Amino acid sequence: MRVSNVTVRKRLTISLLVGFLIFFIIDVRLGYVQFALGNILTDGAKDLWSRNIPFEPERGEIVDRNGVALATNKSAPTVYVVPRQVKDPAKTAEQLAAVLNFSKEKAYQYVTKSASIVRINEGRKITHEKANEVRDLNLEGVYIGEDSKRHYPFGNYLSHVLGFTGSDNQGLTGLEAYYDKELMGEEGSVKFYANAKGQRMNDMADDYEAPVDGLDLKLTIDSKVQTIVERELDNAQAQYNPDGMIAIAMDPNTGEILAMSSRPGFDPAEFQEVDPEVYNRNLPVWSTYEPGSTFKVITLAAALEEGKVDLENDHFHDSGSVKVGGATLRCWKRGGHGSQTYLEVVQNSCNPGFVQLGESLGKDTLFKYIKDFGFGQKTGIDLQGEGKGILFNLDRVGPVELATTAFGQGVSVTPIQQVAAISAAINGGTLYTPYIAKELVDPRTGEIVMKKSPVAKRKVISEETSEKIRYALESVVAQGSGGRAFVEGYRVGGKTGTAQKVKDGRYMENNHIVSFIGFAPADDPQLVVYVAVDNPKGTTQFGGVVSAPIVGSIMGDSLRALGVEPRKGQLEKEYKWPDVPLIEVPDVVGMTKTELGDLFVNLKIETSGEGNVVVKQTPEAGVKLKEGSTIRLYFDNVEQKEDEKEKEE
Repeated sequence: MRVSNVTVRKRLTISLLVGFLIFFIIDVRLGYVQFALGNILTDGAKDLWSRNIPFEPERGEIVDRNGVALATNKSAPTVYVVPRQVKDPAKTAEQLAAVLNFSKEKAYQYVTKSASIVRINEGRKITHEKANEVRDLNLEGVYIGEDSKRHYPFGNYLSHVLGFTGSDNQGLTGLEAYYDKELMGEEGSVKFYANAKGQRMNDMADDYEAPVDGLDLKLTIDSKVQTIVERELDNAQAQYNPDGMIAIAMDPNTGEILAMSSRPGFDPAEFQEVDPEVYNRNLPVWSTYEPGSTFKVITLAAALEEGKVDLENDHFHDSGSVKVGGATLRCWKRGGHGSQTYLEVVQNSCNPGFVQLGESLGKDTLFKYIKDFGFGQKTGIDLQGEGKGILFNLDRVGPVELATTAFGQGVSVTPIQQVAAISAAINGGTLYTPYIAKELVDPRTGEIVMKKSPVAKRKVISEETSEKIRYALESVVAQGSGGRAFVEGYRVGGKTGTAQKVKDGRYMENNHIVSFIGFAPADDPQLVVYVAVDNPKGTTQFGGVVSAPIVGSIMGDSLRALGVEPRKGQLEKEYKWPDVPLIEVPDVVGMTKTELGDLFVNLKIETSGEGNVVVKQTPEAGVKLKEGSTIRLYFDNVEQKEDEKEKEE
């Protein structure tokens, strides 16, 4: 059958159109793959070919308020192996094992493992010297990745606050854990390419993705004050061998923590060497115990604010004990203090006197102030593991519970609660949230990412009441039970505390937590210091005997370190045995040796220079020194110099 030309042409036309359509579809598809999917498919292929050697980010540094580094990083390389690139597994395993000091059998498991890249745990965070030894082996398939480990340059200094990191540089305790996300940073890598056999594809350049370092954390801590606190706790540890110690220094006007420490301590870099109970418990914020007489400040504040007492004009007779609800509550002084003003009740830390103040307030009012001062709740400090303490349920508070609470027994509080509350009592009446992190800073740009400011929770008492409390507590140091915290030239106020420890629901014999909380200057408080010593040995267990002198030493040196000038108007110290009065240095500049005579019978003199007239003295006039202290006098022949000057003229 013959086909017509028309039919042939139609068929050819259809075939041509179908061909064009097919090629058009193919071209569109190729274009789509080339231009739309090209990068995606290339990246996917490169991902299949790629092997990543991790580069860990630098964890953010932790520094004090002045920029002193407290937690930094040390470069510590890590060894990786790409098993498919290892040509001689047995030899490679033997050489690696010899350099890194572990078994050949385990090394062989690493280099023959079915994985694209393997980290050798025994080669993790090694020294640069050890890393160079591995490099010198020139082993195919073995690589060195950049890594780091945390470094604490001052050892156990501020250890409970700083905390520590784990093997992956993750924060485990303290500020390292609390601000872990901000300090951590983001991992980078060096990416090289290998074919299906694991062989490097040398025609493809390695890719480097830089790690993003973590943010630096600046603290409110002042290393000058912290060093003083650490020194005094070390001295007390050697002298008293206590079961534990706590110290906090804070700015009462902002809530900024200037120093915080506790014993027993530990080195964050060697935390595995100590009992977990030591490093898991930051005692200044975690521990709860009966505060003892330091709590009397809260009762005093409530009574003054409510107009229940006049410190100068109201009197109280202390017979040595008081009966409340069938119970006999005793004063620490056998036989009592007799008749006293309420200012003397505070100075003498007289329990029956504070029982009377508690009764005059009533349970509803007293417990309202206790809660307003922040007890029974967390302060909100930016540290892990803060405790709340324990208060009586108000419906279970009877006459005895009211009485014991008034002088600090039967309640349980944390040290940081006490520091915050006493700060409110003496700063004009405002309760602040304590905090220890001041800023988060981007180390690359210097930009401040986060900045904390003081947080005032509430006004608890008036400025007038606060002024009366400052005066009363200054008199405790100058004329009362806190005399050993007295610092010459600075107006220091404070309160002692001595509390029996409780075990299995019963008070322990001859086992106390003795404490002292002090502040200065009394007319304009800049610093609050709290020290508690748990069961000091070989001494009388009173806060005024053990803790007050520690606070006095911390206070004096810290105020000078912070640049706080001595104040006039200091209350005259009332000396008690065995205290020895200080001697005021007289002004002797211009005096001759003959005129000096017996002026320094109670002081030692060292002299410098030739001549007969004092031209300079150290220390200056007006400074008070202990008997037997040494002063230096500088002599010169003034008359001779004047004669020579006249001749020249």
